[in-house]
Amino acid sequence: MNRNLTIPNIITFIRIFLIPLILYLLFSDDSKIVLLAGFLFIISSISDFFDGYLARTLNQTSKLGILLDPIADKLLIASVIIVLIETRVITDIHVIPAIIILLREIAISGLREFLANNNEKVPVTFVAKIKTTTQMISLSILILGMGYDFNNTIWNTGLIMLWISAFFTLYSGYGYIKKGLTVI
Repeated sequence: MNRNLTIPNIITFIRIFLIPLILYLLFSDDSKIVLLAGFLFIISSISDFFDGYLARTLNQTSKLGILLDPIADKLLIASVIIVLIETRVITDIHVIPAIIILLREIAISGLREFLANNNEKVPVTFVAKIKTTTQMISLSILILGMGYDFNNTIWNTGLIMLWISAFFTLYSGYGYIKKGLTVI
């Protein structure tokens, strides 16, 4: 069997292939279609936990999985943030935490590549896992708020979670930058 054709990698591939569908559905005027996008986003978010868990449990870790898993997360989160800004779900001052998230992901991806080129291992921290989880929760809530015709309670909860996730995004980024400065 191909070492890359594993259950965890298949889950990661499915998450990547679902991204365009989720984005397309988010542009719908039909709230049921948007709720479907939210459901698919939540399933994709949960699959992020399961692909890593299964890779370790089934002893099916692979270089491809190590490469694709964080890319899938970043593609999912960044593209949904962009669509939520475009569809005016995230507006005004609330665009700031969204931009913080996008900029951090780009900067830290570059830093991790730099560190890897200098033979420095950069394991994912617990704070980074909290960051990803809060990002996915906030975006899930915002999408569900869209599906319920911008229910203010749901929408405001999603925006508060977006700010919280931006805090964890900055905090986890600081840890990586601190590590990077020891190499430079």
